Amino acid sequence: MSSLKNVLYFQSGLGVLANIFLLFFYTFIIIVHKSKPMDLISCQLTFVHIVLVLTGGDIWLTDVFESLNIENDFKCKTTFYINRVMRGLSICITCLLSVIQAVTISPSTSFLAKSKHKLKKYIIYAFLFLWFFNLSFSSNRIFYVGAFTNVSETNQMKVTKYCSLYTMNSVIRVLILTATTSRDVFLVGVMLTTSAYMVIILFRHQRQCKYLHSLSHLKASPEKRATVTILLLVVVFVVMYWVDFIISSTAVLLWMYHPVILTVQKFVMNAYPTITPLVQISSDNRIFNMLTNLWSKCHQIFKKG
Repeated sequence: MSSLKNVLYFQSGLGVLANIFLLFFYTFIIIVHKSKPMDLISCQLTFVHIVLVLTGGDIWLTDVFESLNIENDFKCKTTFYINRVMRGLSICITCLLSVIQAVTISPSTSFLAKSKHKLKKYIIYAFLFLWFFNLSFSSNRIFYVGAFTNVSETNQMKVTKYCSLYTMNSVIRVLILTATTSRDVFLVGVMLTTSAYMVIILFRHQRQCKYLHSLSHLKASPEKRATVTILLLVVVFVVMYWVDFIISSTAVLLWMYHPVILTVQKFVMNAYPTITPLVQISSDNRIFNMLTNLWSKCHQIFKKG
């Protein structure tokens, strides 16, 4: 059990550091350079993932809350609500990322091409809607989570060191599960549809390149690299999401959480926020170029000194 927790600590630390680095990078790009619509979405997703990892259980915020002498009940409701909101935003923004990339690489003859010049305007509206929707959608969770007590363990299910879910009416439990599942299935469906569309476009482009016998065209363009990156992120998200969904749904329906299963679920929940920045960092040439320029400037300064 202790080795599992050490792995979880390492994963969380790596995820937070990688996302913070990426957040600074995208913020710099947006402020200093002419940003692309994808940069705005990636910046938002990175921020969401930082908060998601920080509120994912009792790993990071426990000591902070204890030092501020905040009551466990308030702490549990706050962290659980924020975590649920961020989890919802993660799937929504990943879906938005997939849709926008599909629009970006769509051929000029496609009906999607008409929306390209309005992407930035649409993205701002999309952000406002997604935040409002997820803040409202997860508000019911506040009433069913609180500080863990030993008064009646049958009426609560421990989910962290200090927090537990309270029993709810079976009808309400099924309604919440159905609403959450419907939202997530719809978004995953959109992601898979846009991913299939992007794969078809990439396949057609590859065939055209081979037909033209041009080796220069076979070199991956920035758009192609970005598309492949998003396709990879979608695959990782869908796999991790369904593993998490199966674990959490089974636990809620059976009203039973084993500590080891809970730790494994936290690892699965943090896998996507950890993998995402690492994939983006390794695939974005701008980051490599920025670090190379920074290193050369530092080398010149030290050489002069």
